[in-house]
Amino acid sequence: MTVETQRPTPTSGTGPPSGLTPDSVEPFRAQLRGTLLQPGDAGYEEACQLYNAMIHKHPAMVVQCADAADVIASVNFARERKLEVSVRGGGHNGGGLGLCDNGLAIDLSNMRGVRVDPEARTVRVAGGAVWGDVDHATHAFGLAVPSGIISTTGVAGLTLGGGLGHLSRRFGLTVDNLLAVDMVLADGRLITANAEKYPDLFWAVRGGGGNFGVVTSFLFRACPVDTVIAGPTLWPLDRAEQVMRWYREFLPAAPEDLNGFFAFMTVPPAPPFPEELHLKKMCGVVWCYTGDPAKADALFAPVRALNPALYGVQPMPFPLLQTAFDGLYPPGLQWYWRADFVRELSDEAIERHVQFAEHLPSMHSTMHLYPVDGAVHRVGAKDTAFSYRDARWSEVIVGVDPSPERAAEVTAWTKAYYDALHPYSAGGAYVNFMMEEGQERVQATYRDNHPGLVEVKNRYDPTNFFHWNQNIRPNVEKPPRVSH
Repeated sequence: MTVETQRPTPTSGTGPPSGLTPDSVEPFRAQLRGTLLQPGDAGYEEACQLYNAMIHKHPAMVVQCADAADVIASVNFARERKLEVSVRGGGHNGGGLGLCDNGLAIDLSNMRGVRVDPEARTVRVAGGAVWGDVDHATHAFGLAVPSGIISTTGVAGLTLGGGLGHLSRRFGLTVDNLLAVDMVLADGRLITANAEKYPDLFWAVRGGGGNFGVVTSFLFRACPVDTVIAGPTLWPLDRAEQVMRWYREFLPAAPEDLNGFFAFMTVPPAPPFPEELHLKKMCGVVWCYTGDPAKADALFAPVRALNPALYGVQPMPFPLLQTAFDGLYPPGLQWYWRADFVRELSDEAIERHVQFAEHLPSMHSTMHLYPVDGAVHRVGAKDTAFSYRDARWSEVIVGVDPSPERAAEVTAWTKAYYDALHPYSAGGAYVNFMMEEGQERVQATYRDNHPGLVEVKNRYDPTNFFHWNQNIRPNVEKPPRVSH
């Protein structure tokens, strides 16, 4: 038995929705300070390009919002005409959920302002910013907001899903450093949610995704991060079992100011990698140390003792580490993602990992294990919507290639790899690493927090207006269709 997800049937090619006549569209356009694009308009096709080029969507209109007033107008227009709505922030979503077919796409990507208060150590970030915008602004003051590992990632999507990255072990998830959000609700109201105002909504957006409204700005606590000691260490693939067994013991016991994610990779044929390693399949760890530089040599001594083929650890500005993978993963590649949370890396699981690493299907395809411990574990599982505080790792398997002709191959490898490793998982996955995988997976991801998220959804979006996401369904909605 399978349960179908409640996604509307794509309607591209069937003409615009009946409510979109010139008499309705032109007054709406006149309200906007941003740009409204429809099929045939200059810029429309560009606006429909997704980060994941394996997915194609064609909205009836794209509103490139200039400010929160444009968002309010867009929500009201879509609600009154019963249009499908999607929300795009930085546009980095693997499942392509920033756009919908034949509906209205609310595009925040022109709203990229960042304002740092160095005395209060807070950062206000507009909903369409990417993390490179934030890193640039905060680094001038020796500060950073915990985020991911690629600077082109959108602030909104990463934050609303939780936010794992280089600084997680020391400073927690991105949502653990979130102080407030301004958001437009399904009824068109703009509200501020924080620990005092709308605390239920503030709880829900810290991990619950884009289910509850359009976040037009975030207020973050910034952390003291300036120069870090960071970079990759690589080993030949025939040493992968040894390195993974060492890594599973070493990192959890290391000081929290040391972070390192494990990866399988094919070495890119470009600097800074030496030519003798180009296009070799290898395993590695990408490190980030934010502690006392005087202690770095002793801390990394066990790493050097493993005799890596490449030891690339060195002092660098934090934004340089954040941009290290930008060139390898530009927009427009073919992507297929599968993910899980993991509590234990057993010997048997490690053996299976290595079997699939030996058959990496392309240079861009990879598997990453991100640590979920340290400061992340000091926040209660029910304190935010992000529920897997008891996990040790967040695992993501991605088949990636520039060529559409290889999409089926990288997808098949990813699915087979995932199927082999899923039995060793904790059950759910980091929501930011999920494609459209159905309600069972959504519920497995939120576990005991799912009923609370449904209650918040009932309160603020009872008609499921915002459903183009990893959807939390209000229980006032009709049940999913079941097919056998």
